[in-house]
Amino acid sequence: MIYLDNSATTKPLPEVLDTFRIVSEKFFANPSSLHNLGSLSEEMLKKSRHQAAQLLGVKDDEIIFTSGGTEGNNLAVKGAAFAYRSRGKHVITTRVEHASGYNAFKQLENEGFDVTYLPVAKDGRVSVQDVKEAIREDTILVSIIHVNNEVGTIQPVQEIGRYLQSFNKILFHVDHVQGIGKVPLKLSGSGIDLCSISGHKFHSPKGTGLLYVRRGVNLSPLFSGGSQELNRRAGTENLPGIAAMVKALRITLEESRQHLGRLQDLQNKMRDAFNTNEHMVVHTPDCHAAPHILNLTVKGIKSEVLVHALEEEDIYVSTKSACSSKEGGASRVLLAMGVPEDEAAQAIRVSLSYQTTEAEIMTFIDTLNKKVTQLKSIMR
Repeated sequence: MIYLDNSATTKPLPEVLDTFRIVSEKFFANPSSLHNLGSLSEEMLKKSRHQAAQLLGVKDDEIIFTSGGTEGNNLAVKGAAFAYRSRGKHVITTRVEHASGYNAFKQLENEGFDVTYLPVAKDGRVSVQDVKEAIREDTILVSIIHVNNEVGTIQPVQEIGRYLQSFNKILFHVDHVQGIGKVPLKLSGSGIDLCSISGHKFHSPKGTGLLYVRRGVNLSPLFSGGSQELNRRAGTENLPGIAAMVKALRITLEESRQHLGRLQDLQNKMRDAFNTNEHMVVHTPDCHAAPHILNLTVKGIKSEVLVHALEEEDIYVSTKSACSSKEGGASRVLLAMGVPEDEAAQAIRVSLSYQTTEAEIMTFIDTLNKKVTQLKSIMR
């Protein structure tokens, strides 16, 4: 099997699953319970929070554990908007956000907020100048995805963060779900107030994630309940998942330091092979792109047909985002980039991990070329 759908989800690492099992067995008590078993679980939770904070270079009380990127984005966007709506009801985002962020803003529109959706250039990148010009007296939140989940474009969030530091009443949220472990991002002192991360994108079990909340930032909780997670996220903590995610984060960041260049080399091999094929159009930009995502269209062949053709050879890729892959029509992200509708409707996404090998990529390139030739001959 050659698995190239890592932006949808990654396979949990064996050592991460071992941590999940051990913590499930030894620290099964509720961390909020007063007895000794509960206290042991609480200590494990504190240890995990401290380790996560150290890995991200932030303070312990700036880490809120969540169920993943969707919850993190919703808690950041809606939690901040509702908490600070007395300051104003104008918020800013882009047209190329992940569905969990994009639809959170659509919900805010229904709640009376005024949302500015910034356009992007042909490379999928937002203009810093457009961000500056969109800011108003009543702006309270800017939210921008760091690495686009469909095409891999890296947004200039560090430059935007530096600029927003001069606005005391504007919060800055970054969706870092696709960037973590692939595109470095400093949180502390960067102008970033909120940052979402999802564990299953870096070999943790699903249902794990965290939200960085800069000290001093208030959020209106999405859930009513107990006082868990510093009164921001009610519900008994998923302690085995949290411990497993923190371990996966540590391993991923270590691999990033050692193998990020190799990942870029693999993407370059695919890009070089597909750019010379007259039937193919690569949508992932040459510059300002993450090393693990490549989005392309095979002209005249439906993406679903291509996905299943590759599946016959035990090779797995996807169409657009997994959260939107079963929805018909062209990719919203590619359309925003100015890609023609027919090409945007036929795109596939290839996404790598640090476990992906050169042999797998060469096999994929060869297989895709053969499948395209076969399908084109049938269509004549």
